[in-house]
Amino acid sequence: MGFKLTVEDFNQFLSSVSKDYKVYAPKVLEGKGTFSDTDVVRYSEIEDVREIEFKTKSAFSYKEVLLPITQTLFYFTEDQWIEPKKEEKGALILLRSCDMHSLRRIDDIYLRNGFEDPYYKALREKVKFVLIGCEKSFDNCFCVSMGTNKTDEHDAYIKVDGDMVYFDVKDAAIEQYFADLSKEEVEITLDFVEENQTKVNIPANLDLKVMNSSMWKEYSERCIACGRCNFVCPTCTCFTMQDIFYKDNEKSGERRRVWASCQVDGYTNMAGGHSFRLDKGQRMRFKVLHKVYDYKKRWGYHMCVGCGRCDDICPEYISFSNCINKLEKGMEEVE
Repeated sequence: MGFKLTVEDFNQFLSSVSKDYKVYAPKVLEGKGTFSDTDVVRYSEIEDVREIEFKTKSAFSYKEVLLPITQTLFYFTEDQWIEPKKEEKGALILLRSCDMHSLRRIDDIYLRNGFEDPYYKALREKVKFVLIGCEKSFDNCFCVSMGTNKTDEHDAYIKVDGDMVYFDVKDAAIEQYFADLSKEEVEITLDFVEENQTKVNIPANLDLKVMNSSMWKEYSERCIACGRCNFVCPTCTCFTMQDIFYKDNEKSGERRRVWASCQVDGYTNMAGGHSFRLDKGQRMRFKVLHKVYDYKKRWGYHMCVGCGRCDDICPEYISFSNCINKLEKGMEEVE
């Protein structure tokens, strides 16, 4: 059911729904950019619809709500352990179509990969998703090529036009918060991008022979192994474990899981000092083939959703989309 209501009335909805859900959306964080006098668009809690940034792609994805950068799994002492208290409120997340598709990838890894992660599941079960339409393509986006420019898996849809908010509700749990608000029922057309300036072509004959291509040598020299591409990616899910021991009692502490990256030093370290993929080009090769080759062989669709954030964030101006487009010549070379 679609509603048309004023910004003020919609803010009443936000006030009401915030009693049960924390509301997250792309928001301009002033002074939080790369430098002290720059801003960044990142996911944060909102209380007013006017805080939502609709015109700019967020630099980071929504995944840090579902997968906290640092998450305490349990506290321990010498002879016992206890899990932290669970968050009572759910979450209402506003996101775009590509990010909505990325959710399926995260669910694959944490819920359908032979084991259900209890920490992720506890958060995931209490989340609702509100789709933000894309009237135009942003720089470096290639969602059309990846088939992620459209979705119908959201719980609601939002569009703001001047002082009016258009909100299409599919979920009954969300719809109940509109019962006492002044609103007009309307038909709402969802905005989806039909074409990107950036396009990618994944060769139909792609296979592991491309690992022997010389194309990866370029990235051995250019990549600085900062891992930014992984951290902004909505489908990267890797983490490492840390045991933190308290200074006042070295036999007690907490176990945390923390985001990790296949691009950074130390990710593949093993006992005895052994390590795989020391060369940065090998790390790039691993990431690319995971995103557009082996994941599809396992799940039936590519891991990459074409949001282009990796291209946006790379300090060395390495383009992931260009790397994908080099795979065709890479296959010609090895064959």
